[in-house]
Amino acid sequence: MQLNTIPKNDKERLLAVKSYKLNRCQKDISFNNITALATKITNMPVSLISIVDKDEVWFKSAKGMQISSSEKELSFCSYAIASDDDVYIVENTKKDLRFVNHPYTKNGDKSIAFYAGVCLTDKNNHKLGTLCVIDHKPNTINKDQKEALKLLAQQVVKLIELNKSNINLKQTKKKLTKKNKMLKGFASQVAHDMKMPLANMILTTDILKSKYKKHIDDTGINYLQNIKSSSLSLSLSSYINNLLNYYENSNTSSTSVDTFSFNHLLEEVIDIINIKVDCTINLPEKDFDITSNRAALELILLNLITNSLKYNDKEETIIDVELDTTQEDLNFITVKDNGIGIPKKKQKKIFKLFSTVEETDRFGQKGHGIGLSTVKKLVTNLGGNITVNSKVGVGSTFKFSIKK
Repeated sequence: MQLNTIPKNDKERLLAVKSYKLNRCQKDISFNNITALATKITNMPVSLISIVDKDEVWFKSAKGMQISSSEKELSFCSYAIASDDDVYIVENTKKDLRFVNHPYTKNGDKSIAFYAGVCLTDKNNHKLGTLCVIDHKPNTINKDQKEALKLLAQQVVKLIELNKSNINLKQTKKKLTKKNKMLKGFASQVAHDMKMPLANMILTTDILKSKYKKHIDDTGINYLQNIKSSSLSLSLSSYINNLLNYYENSNTSSTSVDTFSFNHLLEEVIDIINIKVDCTINLPEKDFDITSNRAALELILLNLITNSLKYNDKEETIIDVELDTTQEDLNFITVKDNGIGIPKKKQKKIFKLFSTVEETDRFGQKGHGIGLSTVKKLVTNLGGNITVNSKVGVGSTFKFSIKK
């Protein structure tokens, strides 16, 4: 007797099978655990998780039988998904006229005498394959065993769907990584390309002022000075430098480390800033040697202390820097100032790229919202986290951690 192996809507079903991107060669302990449970629950010697493909039936997991695939026309799992029932049971193939002369029932003590297969039906009602149990002698399963097999089959479907989600996530991550790399390269190239004409503008204005000074009146000199001042101002030059810092330091991690004096690092940062306002910076009373990425930590402190100077309306700027090394895995660093403070509603977004709090700083320059996003990225790469506590008119406290 010829048995049906083509289910309804087989074209759509096969597309569904393909969409789950199952790897037939990859053995998964989660699938193996389910076939092991199925044999214990039913007291059967064999349990299989089958996937009914276009030309064959292959097995994602096999318990009690050394088998990787089967001919589709002969597979009991093909008969199961082609039937109208979700559970396909043959209690005694020897007495069932449908299986007279079937080769799988004439294999001696390894023949299929009993078969019970639960269809693996996805959310779109496509039958992907079966979870089946097999015995080499006639047998039966009771109602509870049948319900248990149905529950296990549902778990198989969930694993198949989870496998698809994981593959899609990996592919998405790969695409995003590639796109992010392209964006970094683009931003870096643009920033470098912008710096060259900017430098040329500054140089050209100096040449014009020097070489043609006698031929240019005071108004012309002022125009040239304005061009140079604009080129040197924080509005463009700082924007370019900060953009470069953001992307060039995005891969900084805790793998490139040195051991160094924390207070000595702070003193170097203060020298770099070249403070020209009335300011007191209080360093930690006790110096400690810490182990971290020195360049990254220097850039973090440079940004935080510079912000404390720029966004301050007091006659004397006071900045307190503290270091806590008492924790087992992390060093905690605090930068506290008496500046203008940050409104509470803006505190959550200050670490986002291009997000700014004030229109201009104390020097009348407009911020670009790159510095703190760079700080956040660097702190994260160093295995830590950063928070802010601020009150308008009183000041701000930035506290961040880095792995030891």
